[in-house]
Amino acid sequence: MNYLAHLLLAGAADTDRLGALMGDFVKGPLPGALNADLAAGVMLHRRIDSFADAHPAFHRSRCRISAQRRRYGGILVDMFYDHLLARHWQHFHDQDLADFAREAYALLRRHEALLPVRLAGMLPAMEAGDWLASYGDTLALALALERMSRHRLRSPNPLANGEEELQADAPGFEADFLEFLPAAMDFSARLRQGREAA
Repeated sequence: MNYLAHLLLAGAADTDRLGALMGDFVKGPLPGALNADLAAGVMLHRRIDSFADAHPAFHRSRCRISAQRRRYGGILVDMFYDHLLARHWQHFHDQDLADFAREAYALLRRHEALLPVRLAGMLPAMEAGDWLASYGDTLALALALERMSRHRLRSPNPLANGEEELQADAPGFEADFLEFLPAAMDFSARLRQGREAA
């Protein structure tokens, strides 16, 4: 899952939403340097990632990626699912996507001192480019993949033009996503409820 899906699956609590966005930037055992609530949000992110990796629909999507890009299939599927979530947003959340994104950027700004250095450094570009709400646009997806091909990974990679993979089997990826996301929402809700009951 990428940023938009992790935010959706985190629920309403600020610490879970922060943890959802920090999850890819925090490594090692928890809580580490984080307070207990933020650590719980990062752990939720990790549990959702593990759920995704094991889910049959997510696995089918990874298998749809061509051999040329299969090594980066997980990254591509994460991005494709955020694209599809943005396009189907109204089916999964009552709030307008633009408003949801603005609230997420404001949350990050309010807690900027707590963010990992790399995430804090990305925040101005994320907000200026409205990454969260723009995911539904195919051109924005292509630009994000091109940006990731240059900046996110150290070694040369074929993420640039990765949107071609989605275009090659759009109905298949969409069917996988529409099977996966409700299951992920249920999984995340049960994790959060179980934590509250503990």
